[in-house]
Amino acid sequence: MSLSVIFDLDGTLADTSADLIAAANACFAARGQGAPLDPLADAATAFAGGRAMLRLGMERLGQGWSEADVDRDYPVLLEAYAGAIDVHTRLYPGAMAAVERLWGAGHKVGICTNKPAGLAETLMTRLGVRDRFTALVGADTLPVRKPDPAPLFETIARVGGDPARAVLIGDTVTDRETARAAGIPSVLVTFGPTGRAVAELAPEALLDHYDRLDAVLSGLHPGH
Repeated sequence: MSLSVIFDLDGTLADTSADLIAAANACFAARGQGAPLDPLADAATAFAGGRAMLRLGMERLGQGWSEADVDRDYPVLLEAYAGAIDVHTRLYPGAMAAVERLWGAGHKVGICTNKPAGLAETLMTRLGVRDRFTALVGADTLPVRKPDPAPLFETIARVGGDPARAVLIGDTVTDRETARAAGIPSVLVTFGPTGRAVAELAPEALLDHYDRLDAVLSGLHPGH
């Protein structure tokens, strides 16, 4: 029987952290405040989203700030990111080979991300792999975003799948909570910035490399 294998994007399919950090730093550079964020050390914050990066940068600068400042800079960040979305971004090793194996075995494949849908569409198209995912649901596709389970259910529906035969591949507590709320198994990757610390989130499985995806899915859904 076929599975619906739904992937998160940032930190799961692709390492987007350096381009995200660069976009956030562009907001600070525009005000002559330099680049307070580091593409390596702050990668985990990058995967938490644009506003999280802005908050960290403002805290690091040691000046008074408010959520109004974050809201002001967020569109600037998105514009900077859209203009340089794939400078440093790379798909994780083996990711697309694993997706091809899923296709070959008759499984359904989609993306459920908290990245704005337009940016996600642009990125996957630029990376040359958009056509390998039947559906892409982003942060603004529905009125709610992960960890609300609705976007995950929507992605499964758009790939023509069944929630009873689905799994979410992700990298953060947001993905873990989304899957839990949906009653769907989660697999968290360990090659992101937090490494094997994701085991503390108690997902149904961990994935150390995409070469192991088939075996991991077999463990969750015997006879898939």
